[in-house]
Amino acid sequence: MKQKSVLGPVFLIGWLILVAPLYSQEAGNDSTRSAKADSADVLDEAELEKELARQLGLLAGSETDTSATPQQPSAPAISGSVARAGSVLNPRISVIGTFFGSGTGNEAVARTVDIGLSEAEFSFQAYVDPYTKADFFVAFGREREDPFAGPDEEAANLSEYEAELEEGYLTTLALPFSLQIKAGKFLGAFGKLNHLHPHAFNFVDYPRLYINYLGDEGLADRGVSINWLMPNPFDLYQELTLEITSGALGGPAFQGNSKDLLYLLHLKNFFDLNDDTTLEIGLTGMQGPNGIERYRTRIGAVDVTLRWKPLRMNRYKSFEFMLEALLSRYEAGATTISSKALFAFLRYQLGRRWFLGARYDYSEFPDDNQRREKAYSAILSFYTSEFQKVELQYQRGLPAWGDAFNRILLRVVFVMGAHGAHKY
Repeated sequence: MKQKSVLGPVFLIGWLILVAPLYSQEAGNDSTRSAKADSADVLDEAELEKELARQLGLLAGSETDTSATPQQPSAPAISGSVARAGSVLNPRISVIGTFFGSGTGNEAVARTVDIGLSEAEFSFQAYVDPYTKADFFVAFGREREDPFAGPDEEAANLSEYEAELEEGYLTTLALPFSLQIKAGKFLGAFGKLNHLHPHAFNFVDYPRLYINYLGDEGLADRGVSINWLMPNPFDLYQELTLEITSGALGGPAFQGNSKDLLYLLHLKNFFDLNDDTTLEIGLTGMQGPNGIERYRTRIGAVDVTLRWKPLRMNRYKSFEFMLEALLSRYEAGATTISSKALFAFLRYQLGRRWFLGARYDYSEFPDDNQRREKAYSAILSFYTSEFQKVELQYQRGLPAWGDAFNRILLRVVFVMGAHGAHKY
């Protein structure tokens, strides 16, 4: 009888009430929003770099060019240049809020209904000078229960929000040979999703592959990343990334010690199949300590992303298919445990603002390949604008231990302030 809970209909009705007014106004607002979007004049990163270099050049010129009137102070000219350069040097600041709701059946969690603000992320991004830029992301979030792990009374009753530096790094902009270096704390270049923050996902929860191998928040570590845009005779987009980080992690597959580092190598290959279709294939290899003396975990992974977006009707029609899979070898004394995991996701655009998606998860565990988790999800997304989206997800979960469960997830993501586009 517990599987026939009314939570699902209640959340569905609530979600429809939330988006119905927005959808009713869509027809009248589309033309206005489109006109505003088309008239927006936003500098891309390359233009910002040129503008910053030009204005800093003006500042340097004002400080050094005194030949015309050597006895006259140059303070007024310098002040004017500083004011103009300051407008470019000021950081772009934004706040991203995530409202989350869930209804879970079959006693898979202690709190069957959970609703409220899940996270507030503050981002600060700015050009330090023409040669470097800085990015900082600070989040205030609260822990939620994981029904695959079973009821957790402590997490269910936790209402406080904890602050965390999600990322904080410097990136070079003017190195030769198409090189770029990033140093600080950052999300690793593992697969297709790890470099994104969860609010940018096209589904509500993390795939089980990430949770069971990299941890609840993916792979984030402090260290250095070297990126090389590789020249090749095939005129293809190829990007090679090498990362060396501390390995001081607490995830299932990697746990740091004082002697070993974490090494990651990722190759991204991007193909234009035709004017409407692109294909991206990524290969990842990583090695690091797993916390058992000086034993290591080695992971090899592949990610495939196929996108179709027609030149005509591109605002109304699109299709995306994504697949990530990994193989793991976990050293545990004289034994080496081999395991695997994958997820597959597809999404079709129904209209200008509506998307329908589905996802399949299969995951073993790095230290136990006899335990397996599966999940089946359906996702309906509605974008009120580029600054807000509403997502409703149904999931059927089959945990490694315990009974299968059903749950409904609701997420509303909204952005205040300037927030740069995520990588394609």
